[in-house]
Amino acid sequence: MKYKLIIFDFDGTLADSFPWAASVVNLYAERYRFKRIDPADHAELRNYDARRLMRHLGVRMWRVPGMARDVRKRMAQEIDKIPLFPGTSEMLQALADAGVLLAVVSSNSEENVRAVLGPENVARFAIFKCGASVFGKAPKLKTVMKKCRVTPEDCLLIGDEIRDAHAAQKVGMAFGAVAWGYTNPEALHALHPQEFFDAVGDIATKIVGASPA
Repeated sequence: MKYKLIIFDFDGTLADSFPWAASVVNLYAERYRFKRIDPADHAELRNYDARRLMRHLGVRMWRVPGMARDVRKRMAQEIDKIPLFPGTSEMLQALADAGVLLAVVSSNSEENVRAVLGPENVARFAIFKCGASVFGKAPKLKTVMKKCRVTPEDCLLIGDEIRDAHAAQKVGMAFGAVAWGYTNPEALHALHPQEFFDAVGDIATKIVGASPA
């Protein structure tokens, strides 16, 4: 088997939360004193990494934890608006059936992650490490590997953001980029990820050679 452990990012990777996030982000602009986002700029901003986006909007780092808590709380109240990407459940089942260990490392709350996944998908995961800071995924990746007793060489982080790629590189594991998330595929291709997935179903096919049912 190519990888013993696959760690998934959540928003933009398993959950199609970008439309919801785009609809609420400007509600926080005045409270946290950053520039409002013109919907016409969404395509360009999806090429930016997190640091560049924060600079562009004028987001102060010290304000980020408070804003993240507010956004997670609002999402919990509107969780029915956050669907999984089509084919996600089947893909996860195919990986689990093949004996791959699955984990989630996310900046979102574990409560939100579990609510969107649903009980059947939650049962397919060995561990959840949520509530990561914007640039704090690397320590959580290390914790997951330690608990699962897996080395970096046997791990793959699958995500949709440039910061996911940097976190994977920091801990020495492979990165698999997805084409359907928050970041434009071209920006992710430029990072030369070890894996690239054009569709949800490609994950199981490329990793274990099984097409999701």
